[in-house]
Amino acid sequence: MTTMLAARAHRGADSIVLEQIPIPEPGPRDVVVKVAAAGLAPGLMRLLKNGLFKHLPTTLGHEAAGIVTAIGAEVDRIAVGDRVRVHPNLNCRDCTYCRTDRDMMCPQQAMIGFAAFGEGPMPLYDEYHDGGLAEYIRVPYWLIDQLPDSVGFDVAAKVHDLANAVRALKCADLPVGSTIVVTAATGTMGTSTVKLAEHFGVSRLILVSRTAERLHAVGALAGPVATELVALDDLADDWQSSGGLTRRLRELVPNGADAVIDFIPDGPVTGQAMAALATGATLVHMGGNTASVPLPAIAIMSNCWRFVGTRSCTRTDASEVLKLLGTGALIADELITQRFALGDAVKAVDAMQRRSDPMWMTVVNP
Repeated sequence: MTTMLAARAHRGADSIVLEQIPIPEPGPRDVVVKVAAAGLAPGLMRLLKNGLFKHLPTTLGHEAAGIVTAIGAEVDRIAVGDRVRVHPNLNCRDCTYCRTDRDMMCPQQAMIGFAAFGEGPMPLYDEYHDGGLAEYIRVPYWLIDQLPDSVGFDVAAKVHDLANAVRALKCADLPVGSTIVVTAATGTMGTSTVKLAEHFGVSRLILVSRTAERLHAVGALAGPVATELVALDDLADDWQSSGGLTRRLRELVPNGADAVIDFIPDGPVTGQAMAALATGATLVHMGGNTASVPLPAIAIMSNCWRFVGTRSCTRTDASEVLKLLGTGALIADELITQRFALGDAVKAVDAMQRRSDPMWMTVVNP
């Protein structure tokens, strides 16, 4: 067999297509992985439409795990047959950001099979832009992580999302026994944060999302952490203009929350949740919200609030997730709610766009 099936995006297209393309051959410092599971991200098509896929055509998918089938001549410590995950973040590995556990700020930062965030020439992204929604993927050896025997491929493919939640929780600089608000709590990142909260000393979670029905299922993920739910559909009809979410959060936590972990992609939730912070607390935003935060600078100053934006995780974050999974301290299998065959990738992407059914983590199995 010399060709493989891959989910591809082309310039000017607003949908993906399934194509037969050549199976990649490894260069001297490359590893080829037969994909057992590839993750799907909710923002995939939005980033594609916004032009952040800077090398087209390309194979989509920044999350992948599988078995090594070929290695380059200069690769050691990785062998054919190894069970591995692919870390998706491309960066130079040598700048100030890369050397201080801030990989996502590297000028070369991009994700295989996904978006490129840096400016100017991006030789790594040009070389390794093809992602994991395919039968095989070729990556540089330094993006390979060995998998603990106890970690299945589906969960391994979603380590990146769990690591994003780790980064958000770290950025919050939480006190022990903290109360935190998680917005968009029923999505991929929200459920990851709920699952990880106990490992960051959180004692109380307030989960915010659209409907109470979907929130109840997420609340069960919190383990020993006390959980309360705020469904936006249950607030007064004018909550968006009247500050109804802030009032509800202040009723639950009169002195304010220790942090807001915010994954909302649009609308007034970000600003209203920030107004419910305790003095000196932090809102961490990873939702890509295009709405303005309607808070005067004096309110942020007077309350000593911090607004921290972060767009991804670091390799250290991913390593910490793998350690938690490998030791059994974290069990994440229940987060995988949908599985699709590679031949159904177009259907899978459409389902993620519509989200008519609850979708925590979705994987494609070639």
